[in-house]
Amino acid sequence: MTRSDKFVAAVKSEFPDDRLTWQKAVPTFHPESSDDAASFFKLANRMKQQIFITGFGNNIDPEGEPFVDMVSVRTDRLNNMLKIAAEDFYITTGSGYPLLEINKQLAEHKLWLPHSSLPYVGSVGGSIAAGLSAELDGHDFPLKKYFIRAEIVTPEGDIITPGSTCFKSVSGYDIVKIFAGSWGLLGLIVSATFRVMPDSAADEFNAMRMKSFDRENFLEGLREENCNADVAYSRKIKIKFDPTHILPIV
Repeated sequence: MTRSDKFVAAVKSEFPDDRLTWQKAVPTFHPESSDDAASFFKLANRMKQQIFITGFGNNIDPEGEPFVDMVSVRTDRLNNMLKIAAEDFYITTGSGYPLLEINKQLAEHKLWLPHSSLPYVGSVGGSIAAGLSAELDGHDFPLKKYFIRAEIVTPEGDIITPGSTCFKSVSGYDIVKIFAGSWGLLGLIVSATFRVMPDSAADEFNAMRMKSFDRENFLEGLREENCNADVAYSRKIKIKFDPTHILPIV
């Protein structure tokens, strides 16, 4: 019996229901809460099992030999609109909520999130992890501009909530932004909070166009042979969040 076989048996014992399925022959866990995900990652650490986070699997999908002994996580059951704080201009959704659906929900509140109008067919968590960005008037216009808070399960199984819903938070680096463009290598986003705006401003974004994804930029920052100072900082972040290498670079 392989390590992944033993791990799958342990997951079935801890979650004796349908939260474990097989996708393209890869055992796949579907958490329904942050506690589910935290327990799953803690078990993975105890058994030294490597995990691959796929979101919906639209942009990163486990295929082929590198995933033979891998177990994946999908966020398709974390798919609720959790809060619409209309008076405070923010919303919170599960990471498995479709990004395209947000503005449909916000319409009755006369609110709007620019990037929900882009032709991105994946999840909220996936759009953050993949670094969804657009171009507007010749400038980069990333989704992380509106990404203000999150509930995240770290690779070691801790639940953290970086960020703030306040219009002005403490000075210094906004740590929640680290997870934008991280491609699922720093932890599992369980829920995300975005700043939204009145829908009367929507016309200002008619020229917005979605940009293609560039996973290589983040992966380049994790390669040992690259001695650039910013690259070294990226490696330190990865080591800090994933000291046991539960989320490998594939």
